[in-house]
Amino acid sequence: MIIDLRSDTLTKPTKEMLEAMWAAEVGDDVFEEDPTVNKLEEKLAGIFGMEAGLFCPSGTMTNQIAIRLHTRPQTEVICHKYSHIYLYEGGGIMSNSHASVKLLDGAYGKITAQDIAENISPDDVHACETTLVSLENTMNKGGGSIYTLEEVKPIKEVCEKNALKLHLDGARIFNALVESGESPKKWGQMFDTISVCLSKGLGCPVGSVLLGTKADIKRARKVRKAFGGGMRQAGFLAAAGIYALDHHVDRLKEDHARARELGKMLENHPLVSEVFPVATNIVIARLNGISPEEMLTKLAAKEIKAVRFGKDQIRFVTHLDFGDEGLEEFGKRVKGL
Repeated sequence: MIIDLRSDTLTKPTKEMLEAMWAAEVGDDVFEEDPTVNKLEEKLAGIFGMEAGLFCPSGTMTNQIAIRLHTRPQTEVICHKYSHIYLYEGGGIMSNSHASVKLLDGAYGKITAQDIAENISPDDVHACETTLVSLENTMNKGGGSIYTLEEVKPIKEVCEKNALKLHLDGARIFNALVESGESPKKWGQMFDTISVCLSKGLGCPVGSVLLGTKADIKRARKVRKAFGGGMRQAGFLAAAGIYALDHHVDRLKEDHARARELGKMLENHPLVSEVFPVATNIVIARLNGISPEEMLTKLAAKEIKAVRFGKDQIRFVTHLDFGDEGLEEFGKRVKGL
C-alpha cells in the first residue's frame, strides 16, 4: 500500500463522479454552448454571490487571467513572498502580463492591511505603480493557514481607498470555509475576482473557475482564448465540478481531522524539529539533522510519498483518497524511521 501525500491533486474521480461525467450534456464551450459548463459557472458564481464565472483548465490559468485583467505593463502586484502566483506559476506575472511584483513578508504566508498600505507604490514616473493585491486562502506555503473575513475587511478598505483591485487565489477556499464556517457570499463581496480550484480538495480530475463581474469575465474569456484555454465539449469535466460542489465540500473536514492527527504523529519524531500549526489539510514539518532529500528517501523506503518544501522542510497533504486506514498505516511506518 503506497501512501501518497504529495498533493490533494492526486485523487481519482469517485465512481459516482465518473457516472455524473459520463451522463453530462455537452456542447461547444468556446461558443458558450456547453450547458454543463454554463451550469457550473452559474452555480459557483451563485455560491459566492458574484455575477459570472469562467471555467478553465487550471488554477494557474484562472490566477493569470485575473492578473492580466487587473494590471498592465509597468504596474505591480502586491502579494506575500510565498504566494503561489509568484513561486509556482512559471513566471507568468512577468511573461503573461509584463507586470512587476512587490513581495511582502508575514507569518504563515499571510499579509495585513498595514503591510499593504505601507508598500503601495505611487503613480510616479520613477515607480512601478501598484494596481493589484493578491491573497491566497488557504495559504499553501503557510501550512494551509486561513485568512478570516475580519482580516480581509481592512485589506479591502485599503484597496478601495487606493483604487486597487483585490484578487483571491482561492485554490483551497472551500477548505478555509468549512473550517471557519464563514459565508462564501461574504467572501464574494470582498474581492474583484476569485479563483476557485476544483481539482484539489474537491477531488475533480481537472479544472478551476474564475469568478468576477460580467464585464471582467467577458474580458477574461478573450484572455483565456489567447492563453490556449478555450475548451470544446468541456461539460464532461464541468460535471465533475458540479458533483464535487454537491457532495465533496462538507467532507473536507475529514481531511482536516486526519491532517491534525498526522501532524501529532510527527511532532515528537526525532527527525522533526517543528510542525507548522495544522489549520486545514496541509502539514509542513521542519526537519532536524536530516536534509529533505534524505528524509524523502527514508519515507520512500516505507512507501510514503511527500514533497520537499524548502531547505529544511517537507510537506504532506491529506485528501479524498487518504482514509483512516492510510492514517493508521502512516503512523506505524513513520515510527520506524
